[in-house]
Amino acid sequence: MNPKGDLNARDNTELRLKYASGYHAPVLWHAVIQGLVTDLDGVYVDGTLGGGGHTAALLDVLSPNGTVIAIDQDDEAIREASERLSTDVSSRRLTILKGNFADMRVLLSNQGIEKVDGILLDLGVSSHQLDEASRGFSHRMTGPLDMRMDQDQPMSADNVVNEWEERDLMMAFFQLGEEPKARRIARAIVAARPLRSTEALADLVRDAAPRGAESKTLARVFQAIRIVVNQELEVLDTALESAVGLLATGGRIAVISYHSLEDRRAKRFFRSGNLEGEIKKDFFGHPISPWIDLTRKPISADEEELKQNPRSRSARLRIAERKEDRKTDRKTPQ
Repeated sequence: MNPKGDLNARDNTELRLKYASGYHAPVLWHAVIQGLVTDLDGVYVDGTLGGGGHTAALLDVLSPNGTVIAIDQDDEAIREASERLSTDVSSRRLTILKGNFADMRVLLSNQGIEKVDGILLDLGVSSHQLDEASRGFSHRMTGPLDMRMDQDQPMSADNVVNEWEERDLMMAFFQLGEEPKARRIARAIVAARPLRSTEALADLVRDAAPRGAESKTLARVFQAIRIVVNQELEVLDTALESAVGLLATGGRIAVISYHSLEDRRAKRFFRSGNLEGEIKKDFFGHPISPWIDLTRKPISADEEELKQNPRSRSARLRIAERKEDRKTDRKTPQ
């Protein structure tokens, strides 16, 4: 559904700039709105508020009766978006909650909400988090080994880098960063401890990386550590399973991922209805899944968006619709 009709290229560019802020530029916002919104008076969840760009786009397209519940675990994001969207907060069209989107079912239940019409999960790291050296997400800046999205949580990148066993580091780099030189890098880290800054870690990884592959190796290693610190894959799995019970029939979920580990999880879950990706069938041989997969191939940024926001290059959007649960309607075979 496209509630406001197709936008021409000029309008598309202007609105993309409108929803961007100094904190973050929302990726694929137009495709999200087109694919996610089915009821203009509905209740929608933005599980990753960030700078509030996607939330602002949702509020613009929904009717005055439509509402958005936005969730984030980052206090800086909540402060930024609360100020930016203060009018919508005051009118109660927008409710902002501190928390992890893995806990959205409990967070929404505490607000008296049991069913919603749409859920958006924009995974990964915001532009602000990457650009703020003190947060420790970027290998291009000098900062503490932090990488916590929720700065109240105890474990940081410092704990992982300086306390984990060599084998555990190696497995993290190989499985979560898909880094082919995982063993060499893990061994180098253990030998160089203690490491106390992103610059020190980046220098070590750069020296251990194959010549010409330094940038890719750095990105993979930092990605793996960030995923570990924030338990990102476990959080995504929990959120996907929670969405089945939260979405009303005909409601939709949109997931924007930035690396293959996340994208494969969403793809597998939307096609099979389970985290293992196993296609289960009923007595009649029909696949059993609560989803209609609306994006057999993920949606990616077009050339115009790439010009405006180069960080959108790795973004992949998948959308699925909650089917009616027909278990109670099935006839017993005679």
